[in-house]
Amino acid sequence: MNDMNFLIADVQGVLDTRRIAINRAGIKAVRHPVTIKDKDGSKQHTVALFNMYVNLPHNMKGAHMSRFVEILNSHEREISVESFENILRAMVEKLESESGGIEMTFPYFINKAAPVSRITSLLDYEVTFIGEISEGSYKFTMKVIVPVTSLCPCSKEISAYGAHNQRSHMSISICINSFVWIEELIKIAEGQASCELYGVLKRTDEKYVTEKAYDNPKFVEDAVRDVAVVLDRDARIDAYVVESENFESIHNHSAYALIERNKMKN
Repeated sequence: MNDMNFLIADVQGVLDTRRIAINRAGIKAVRHPVTIKDKDGSKQHTVALFNMYVNLPHNMKGAHMSRFVEILNSHEREISVESFENILRAMVEKLESESGGIEMTFPYFINKAAPVSRITSLLDYEVTFIGEISEGSYKFTMKVIVPVTSLCPCSKEISAYGAHNQRSHMSISICINSFVWIEELIKIAEGQASCELYGVLKRTDEKYVTEKAYDNPKFVEDAVRDVAVVLDRDARIDAYVVESENFESIHNHSAYALIERNKMKN
């Protein structure tokens, strides 16, 4: 038989008769190289973890999974907030759907100078871009997880000396109407913590960060409220979720707080 005349059956393309739509059908945990722009004008080459999905109408048996990967390979590896919508719309069109989404999570590095010695080192942050299209309407969310230090006000108040502190994760998710840099969100989170973290510290730096945290104690509730105050003042941000999780040093559990607000509804 001539291979050119041989037709391979498209099982996914046949009609489904159960009349049940699927909210999300696609692929998860695909690693792909990307290039991200820095605020200072340079570029970071990193590897992102992608989740990609579309709404599957009731009459379609399955999504063509290979097309998701084709979308990633067909676009330039330099991905930005501005280009994210174009990639998502191309995916939805190629998958013949009206709704879909892409989640892209990647490590983002900032070169930080220690507070006293000024020695520089890289610190990594987890960043996620989330794009969603529903019946033509596009929504973009950016999320940053920022490691910081928190020091307990209660422990400081009741102890004869010292106070327990711990590493914490501050998480900020925003929906925007104008461009916001990743570095800006990181600065907001670090500015409202007891103290920020650094990759490398000399003894003079350790003295500084320990004393700074001690002079700036905050409950987990204080941290999320202080971040919310800053986000409320920023007209570029339409909605946000701010979370803080303290990995407690004297308990076998975490302390946690969350604030969610849609500024367009208030």
